[in-house]
Amino acid sequence: MKYYLIVGEASGDLHASNLMKAILKEDTQADFRFWGGDRMAAVAGQLVKHYRDLAFMGIVEVLKNVRTIKQNFRSCKEDILNYQPDVLILIDYSGFNLRMAKWAKQQGLKVFYYIAPQVWASRSDRAKEIKLYVDQLFAILPFEQEFYKKYGMTINFVGHPLLDVVENYQFDASFLRHHNITQPIIALLPGSRKQEINKVLEVLLPVIEFFQDYQFVIALAPAIPLSFYENIIARRTSNFPIKLIRDRTYDILKNAEAAIVTSGTATLEAALLDTPQVVCYKGNWLSYQIAKRFIKVPYISLVNLIAEEELVKELIQHDLTTANIRQELELLLTAKKASVIEKGYSAIRRALGERGASERTAQLMVDYLRVGDRE
Repeated sequence: MKYYLIVGEASGDLHASNLMKAILKEDTQADFRFWGGDRMAAVAGQLVKHYRDLAFMGIVEVLKNVRTIKQNFRSCKEDILNYQPDVLILIDYSGFNLRMAKWAKQQGLKVFYYIAPQVWASRSDRAKEIKLYVDQLFAILPFEQEFYKKYGMTINFVGHPLLDVVENYQFDASFLRHHNITQPIIALLPGSRKQEINKVLEVLLPVIEFFQDYQFVIALAPAIPLSFYENIIARRTSNFPIKLIRDRTYDILKNAEAAIVTSGTATLEAALLDTPQVVCYKGNWLSYQIAKRFIKVPYISLVNLIAEEELVKELIQHDLTTANIRQELELLLTAKKASVIEKGYSAIRRALGERGASERTAQLMVDYLRVGDRE
């Protein structure tokens, strides 16, 4: 069968690549075409457009790039029609993908959505659109079943794919030696998009001078060039060495005493690796002012949403200051605070369900498609 997938960021590329591997086990003749990233391209099929060309974060940024976004929609629709897939698989990236779902359904295409859009956080009425335009919804967060039930939907809760990613990761036992790290680590995960990386690092970098007994390590985003980080560092600090390491985020977190993490999937990754963390977020001022009027959840991090309490500190927008980061880091580096957080992480791990999310999702998808072919 023919599968067309659409991904808009690094985490989606990771989960989509694992889903593709699992689909190939269920359907050995599977043919893939996709908008995605390098991980997907390494599995099979044809990469049409890279997600790094799609990452516009925030309302203001979207408005500035509206012409490019419209062109992306046009070219994506044309490519899908030319390919004529058996199913369109949308993965996260709701701003783009929910519009594609509506269009695809109008074309008579079958639509599956993996990693359900987080409409429970804002604009929950969009669940009605999902019910209309998505044939099968595959959710990875435990509370999503109850949310969608309110809208008369029965969804597929498949568990969180990060459980497998972390479990199967090959940790480097010589990581510290390989990177010549002799001090305890504080990890910096400033995000995956240029806009957020720039805003967050400008606040975080001045903190380094207060923790000179620690080695600060920045986990580089897959699609962002090294020079981008180096230019920011050159502007904000000069006397304190910082390690910049790519493709070893889990090794960095596993060896870190604490982490400063931009809100997103990385907060959950830190939790699964038992790394005490403080969560941060800073966006365009106008985008934030608009967004906060729609947000309906008490927290921005997946860790706190799943825990249903502020297990980890969140420093958002005007609260994200160098002074506040310094204070929270000092607390995290005490054994008592770290112990409380790690105990909470255990409850989160249990709530995420069992391992095997990619395999369960692939099996369900292929079964749904085969049943449809017989009808």
